[in-house]
Amino acid sequence: MKPGKSWPPVRSKAALWLLPLLALAGCAGTGYYWQAAVGQMGLWQSARSLDVVLDDPATSAHLREQLALAMRVREFASRELGLPDNGSYRRYADLRRPYVVWNVFATEEFRVEAQQWCFPVAGCVAYRGYFSRPDAEAHAGQLRGAGLDVHVGGVPAYSTLGAFDDPLLNTFIHYPEAELARLIFHELAHQVAYASDDSEFNEGFAVVVETEGLRRWLLHRKDASLAEAVAANQRRRQDFVHLVLDAREQLRRAFAHTSDDGERRRLKSAILARLKADYGALRDGPWQGYRGYDRWFGQEINNATLASVGIYEALVPHFQALLARRGGELPRFYLEVKKLAARPKSERESALAAAAADVPTSPPPLSPGRSNSRFAPSVRRKGMHGQGTRPARVHIATSREE
Repeated sequence: MKPGKSWPPVRSKAALWLLPLLALAGCAGTGYYWQAAVGQMGLWQSARSLDVVLDDPATSAHLREQLALAMRVREFASRELGLPDNGSYRRYADLRRPYVVWNVFATEEFRVEAQQWCFPVAGCVAYRGYFSRPDAEAHAGQLRGAGLDVHVGGVPAYSTLGAFDDPLLNTFIHYPEAELARLIFHELAHQVAYASDDSEFNEGFAVVVETEGLRRWLLHRKDASLAEAVAANQRRRQDFVHLVLDAREQLRRAFAHTSDDGERRRLKSAILARLKADYGALRDGPWQGYRGYDRWFGQEINNATLASVGIYEALVPHFQALLARRGGELPRFYLEVKKLAARPKSERESALAAAAADVPTSPPPLSPGRSNSRFAPSVRRKGMHGQGTRPARVHIATSREE
């Protein structure tokens, strides 16, 4: 074992999780579990303590700055947002590749809901993750051969749900300040609450935590130019999400409108073409030529591509309403989400729908003398939602995709 590298602290459920993976790996047809276990072990072996990385003369000045920023964000996450105070994001690993995993999403040709896969610990999720891109593409090819719509996306980060101490990675450490903060807040949120059968629930909650966390981080930073840039990015993100979710809903209605497959294909092609045209009009009009989403719209867009966004965004307004109903107080919000995560999916959906229908129209005033630090209220209004960047997740945890 090289100096500065060690196995991460293992919480009680972690060892229990790894054993079945290794056992399954020895069975016929379970090579998928083996690549997952080997990939996770390789990540751990690459991780070094931040002190070792910072003391290494080979560490660049820029990486030092980014690690220092990540340390400040990490402390803020626990101190001001009440997110877990553990060893996660206190070590660093350079994987020497652009993504930590690649996720595969699939839908039926005439359905907008993502296919589900079920795994140990994470339960049933709407993607299948691989530590190797060729492996992901090979599986995607099999699914396409079966007539499914497929999307493969690179993932810069994922969470092991508190089972292990997740490290900072080269795949995201060089992000701009706001995006780095978002990502850390998002992944730590998955350690707070997790429903083992509901990707939309888990991601919607984490997106709201990251958005509220970033709002408080910006208040803490008191940097007007940074706040202005983040606000502009947020508005564009909201526009993007609106386009995608609207197209997804149009497809849902079109598929239900007729049982003729030829007509369904015609309607699907028209809706997806209109989505790209609407993006072009938005980019060249209100966005004044901002081309940050050109790569997304330049790929193949199908039901699975839209599903990879919908998983993150569909329930965001509902969770924002729930946070508002709890006066913007994060501890109360976390407690309620934990309770919802333990309930059957149908009951969770009903509770979130009720919260969205009962959201206050204006935030309550802060008590005299209270500040925005340490879990202080921050109420968001119905319909105000946004996310940072990438959607996606991996079976052993949760993650974000580019």
